[in-house]
Amino acid sequence: MNALIDPNASEQYISSWEAIPNTKWFAPVYTKIGQRVCQVEQEQFPVAEPLFWVACADDVVADQFYFDVATQTVIAVPADAPNLNPEPIFAEPKSTGVQAA
Repeated sequence: MNALIDPNASEQYISSWEAIPNTKWFAPVYTKIGQRVCQVEQEQFPVAEPLFWVACADDVVADQFYFDVATQTVIAVPADAPNLNPEPIFAEPKSTGVQAA
């Protein structure tokens, strides 16, 4: 398999959470980890620069893996750190009945 790499786009994940002062909420801390794998194909085809192809394992999936420049390998994006917020920040409002028109 071949992974199409976009060196202008980086992958990131939530590496930790930090407390927001004077609230019960936590804000995600994003860590950039490498260049985006934007497509995976069996056969390479011509692409415009700065995109480029690298060989990769058969289980690589676009946007779930990244290209590590230091090791020149395609690696899975780590799982996000568990959410520390006590409840969803943008929870849907609860309703208990139907309002007549």
